Amino acid sequence: MGGNKSATSALLFILLSSGILHLETIQLGSGCQEAERKALLQFKQSLRDPSGQLSSWVGEDCCSWSGVSCNNRTASVIKLNLNNPFRDSFGSFEDDAGHELGGEISPSLLQLKDLEYLDLSMNNFTGFQVPEFIGSLKELRYLNLSGSFFSGTIPQTLGNLSNLLYLDLNNFLDQSNQIDLEWLSGLSSLVYFNLGGADLSKAGAYWLEVFNKLHYLIELHLPNFNLSSLLLSFPSLNFASLQVLDLSNNGFNSTIPHWLFNIASLLSLDLSSNDLRGFIKLRSCQLGPKFSTWLRNQTELRTLVLNKARISDTISDWFWQLSLTLDELDVAYNELRGRVPNSLGFNFPAKVDLSFNNFEGRLLLWSFNVTKLYLRDNSFSGLIPTDIGQNLPFLTDLDISFNF
Repeated sequence: MGGNKSATSALLFILLSSGILHLETIQLGSGCQEAERKALLQFKQSLRDPSGQLSSWVGEDCCSWSGVSCNNRTASVIKLNLNNPFRDSFGSFEDDAGHELGGEISPSLLQLKDLEYLDLSMNNFTGFQVPEFIGSLKELRYLNLSGSFFSGTIPQTLGNLSNLLYLDLNNFLDQSNQIDLEWLSGLSSLVYFNLGGADLSKAGAYWLEVFNKLHYLIELHLPNFNLSSLLLSFPSLNFASLQVLDLSNNGFNSTIPHWLFNIASLLSLDLSSNDLRGFIKLRSCQLGPKFSTWLRNQTELRTLVLNKARISDTISDWFWQLSLTLDELDVAYNELRGRVPNSLGFNFPAKVDLSFNNFEGRLLLWSFNVTKLYLRDNSFSGLIPTDIGQNLPFLTDLDISFNF
């Protein structure tokens, strides 16, 4: 959760710095450019508007119309926000058909030469394609067509939007066509991209090469995009700024690729609803200060390494129940507190490292199957049992230094 918040903060900072999120506060009270007013009326005329969302689009001052914002110096239209607030990206357009815009997007939008922000999300443009001319709106920095059910494919001309920072195409197509990604190479400034629900089944490993060229990406969302395999190695990885990566619900059936762990800037990784296998190394991650309660449900863990994770917390009783399936337990170099149970069972030969914490109580030398035991730099006390060899017959390494 903390990672998502941090990544969101970084994205907001960039969008605020670019002025995108300030656009809605810019209004003009004394009219607008006549050519742009006429262009907006032509745009309105081409749309289906059953709920009267554009009913305020009358009169001379187009800058006061609903969803329209203008530059306070030039009076030019810079923002058009016509998203449907009655449906989120997972809703059915059949339930909200009375609130949605539809129809054909008029090329009159080309008259809005300073347009920086265009949001047509959560509407219903079934039967109409994304117009090629959108790629000629060269000042666009924010484009959101998510959940809008366009037909056809993504026009290659979108690659001409070199100033674009934010692009959301999540579930925006009617799912009938496969996606070509060639056009993405032109979006060199992109910091946010969502292509959830697209069909990339013919892209193979090429999709990763395309996104790898977008050096400023902070968030990349690719859920439900119909790929079944991931490259296991990718030596030319260049996601220097990536903080959020969503590859959920894709049916991946492979081991977890090692290149995922080389994205040093990553704060949030979603691999849920796949069939991935392998190890996720958590050592030296900043998981703290509280202990991760999601571990409570991981009843089949074999290896748990959480050293140097900046956890400062009291260990709950449920945590020690995980030992039954573990062959390695390493929580060293944290600030963990509490008493270790009088007995702790391992069903398999196990390495245990609890050193450099604040565990306390009697010195415990338990478990028949422990082979390596490191308890140094805690607050354990007591005598070493004389029958230690019988209790720990497979023990090869023991460090109990710097205890009381």
